[in-house]
Amino acid sequence: MSASAVFILDVKGKPLISRNYKGDVAMSEIEHFMPLLMQREEEGALAPLLSHGRVHFLWIKHSNLYLVATTLKNANASLVYSFLYKTVEVFSEYFKELEEESIRDNFVIVYELLDELMDFGFPQTTDSKILQEYITQQGNKLETGKSRVPPTVTNAVSWRSEGIKYKKNEVFIDVIESVNLLVNANGSVLLSEIVGTIKLKVFLSGMPELRLGLNDRVLFELTGRNKNKSVELEDVKFHQCVRLSRFDNDRTISFIPPDGDFELMSYRLSTQVKPLIWIESVIEKFSHSRVEIMVKAKGQFKKQSVANGVEISVPVPSDADSPRFKTSVGSAKYVPEKNIVIWSIKSFPGGKEYLMRAHFGLPSVEKEEEEGRPPIGVKFEIPYFTVSGIQVRYMKIIEKSGYQALPWVRYITQSGDYQLRTS
Repeated sequence: MSASAVFILDVKGKPLISRNYKGDVAMSEIEHFMPLLMQREEEGALAPLLSHGRVHFLWIKHSNLYLVATTLKNANASLVYSFLYKTVEVFSEYFKELEEESIRDNFVIVYELLDELMDFGFPQTTDSKILQEYITQQGNKLETGKSRVPPTVTNAVSWRSEGIKYKKNEVFIDVIESVNLLVNANGSVLLSEIVGTIKLKVFLSGMPELRLGLNDRVLFELTGRNKNKSVELEDVKFHQCVRLSRFDNDRTISFIPPDGDFELMSYRLSTQVKPLIWIESVIEKFSHSRVEIMVKAKGQFKKQSVANGVEISVPVPSDADSPRFKTSVGSAKYVPEKNIVIWSIKSFPGGKEYLMRAHFGLPSVEKEEEEGRPPIGVKFEIPYFTVSGIQVRYMKIIEKSGYQALPWVRYITQSGDYQLRTS
């Protein structure tokens, strides 16, 4: 079972717009949602699912709006949450920014979209590109006898329209890997994983079939290839266009792609990653009057690679003042509202080592309680490089007209949740 009704509420919990799909839950039930939410928040027991009597509220918050689905039955919660997030995505595609004002300005379109997105509580067409073919932002003139549903909605391939034409046929493939890392104060790696996504930008005519080949370890084992340079992918998730039966049989990633941008797949690797940017810090307090922080950053990746937009966030005592900085490269900035110093380095080549010194004054009266020290956070992006060693071996593009198409591949490694604890 799925949702009975969907509500969009403002930040005070007042309904802006709602759609009753099944009629088995009274629309007045939504009045209990906000008091329940505030009560749970005060108790420190806030949950994504709230219940009032027999009615369950499944909710998400986006900017200054609450999107709430109500249900009486034991609904498929993950389906309802996926639908709510997809609704946010579709509305954002239509209105650029999804907030209270954009809902108020576009009531008619929001109602039309809610009608198409879900039917009798079950998700229907949730692809914004397809919806934009027949729900437009221009006013519709009444033309009798001409209303028709785009064939795409009823096609086997509901994510791609027919008759798409491009002068130049190209596919851009982005392999983006985020590194999640947690290092303790002794320098031991407590958690390390790589979360990867493969994103495509497709400019292809007709109804092409694409086949993507990766250096996948399972495939290499099946075909008896040398598996030294292969990668073992875990938690693989695909876009709906991928033929899963084909992947299960022979690990071939075969699909008819949607037009334009989309995420083809995501994967995870829980492997021991050598920290790409290593941080050492020394914090010295002098007779309750000043504190000195010395931070050393080292690039532990290949010398030919360069990390761009590096930001190192160093926590400082909440009562520190009068900052002074000295950096061997880049610039440092004190952010008092967050109690951190941000050291920014535009480009950080592999194998290099840089220093930053910070001096702060401290009040003469020391605080009673001992402050816990937050970890040092690092942000970065390294182009033309993947930590896991994943490679796009080939991209075959097959279309009945037989045109030639160019695939372009780009690799990027970036920081995810990247933290190093200090002693």
